[in-house]
Amino acid sequence: MALLSNLELIRRVPLFAQLSTSQAEALVGAVTKQRFKRGECIVTQGQTSNALFILLTGRARVLMSDKRDREVILASMQAGDHVGEMSLIDGEPHSATVQAEIMTDTLVLGRKDFLRCLSENSAMAHSVMRELVHRLRVADHKIGSLALMGVYARVANVMLESAVADTGGGLLIPYKVSRQDVAKMVGASREMVSRVMKDFEEQGFLQTLDQGLIRVHDRRQAPR
Repeated sequence: MALLSNLELIRRVPLFAQLSTSQAEALVGAVTKQRFKRGECIVTQGQTSNALFILLTGRARVLMSDKRDREVILASMQAGDHVGEMSLIDGEPHSATVQAEIMTDTLVLGRKDFLRCLSENSAMAHSVMRELVHRLRVADHKIGSLALMGVYARVANVMLESAVADTGGGLLIPYKVSRQDVAKMVGASREMVSRVMKDFEEQGFLQTLDQGLIRVHDRRQAPR
């Protein structure tokens, strides 16, 4: 992590963008930094942490499991995203586990200071509400896709949602995505997902590059 002051880090976080200078400075002594290694849990389903975690660098996945330890991947989190606010607001245990996919640095804000910020700054409260509504819409979309779409459509959605624009004007998934992870995202077996992705590669929709990165093509423009 770069040697930046807490104030500089706070100013870089979208959630705190609307804080006044005095409000941001008041947080300086309240936040701490915490680093999570690959595979470590930032928050754990069924437990409470009494803190808000804001990703500064790295990447994390949101997981939910049942009593038989079957897992589903609900979402991926990037730098700027935050986790733990639901538990801080209602006092209930975390509804899902957030696990670092790679080394991830976070800024940590305790429950008391988080609630104080919400009460003192309506813009920050609105930002938190907007993020919660966004997650609810994403959850609704995921529920709908599981109920209404076939495996091919669900895998295609995951590929498109994971991809970002690259320098060549196309779409690229900038990190390796395992077949097992995709299976957990779409609610299908690993074998079925492997078959679907192989079909997509043959059709030119997907192209596997070096180091396991995946380029996603518009089918109408896919190489033949």
